[in-house]
Amino acid sequence: MQLLKGTPVTPGLDLNAISERYFAAWAARDVDAIAALHTADTRFCTHAGSDPVIGRADVKAAFAGIFEQFPQFSFEVYRVLYGADHWVLDWALISGDVRFDCLDVVNVSPDGLVARKDTFIDASQLQTALGKTA
Repeated sequence: MQLLKGTPVTPGLDLNAISERYFAAWAARDVDAIAALHTADTRFCTHAGSDPVIGRADVKAAFAGIFEQFPQFSFEVYRVLYGADHWVLDWALISGDVRFDCLDVVNVSPDGLVARKDTFIDASQLQTALGKTA
């Protein structure tokens, strides 16, 4: 695994520490911990034809659904790039024989919580991976 990091530039926000806590919560599949790292009015969207989910409770339910759909959920980080108030995560979702690439754009609020998470999925890889398990 090659992990490339830029330098976060938002004064007062340690995006590296925030993202590491966020990644750890995902690695633990802890929807309560993940949701606690989001703003109350957070927004999550998988750009695969679905509508955005808005609000901490609904986002938590959406993340729980991901863990139900992919019960062996884990991920491999290819790289993380930091901006002023966001990071871009280039990663792969892995669950058993299922593996597909994703790209997240995560915006962080001034108080250090995730305000928005957009996940872009390699649809071709997803279709192929899910076809293997059907």
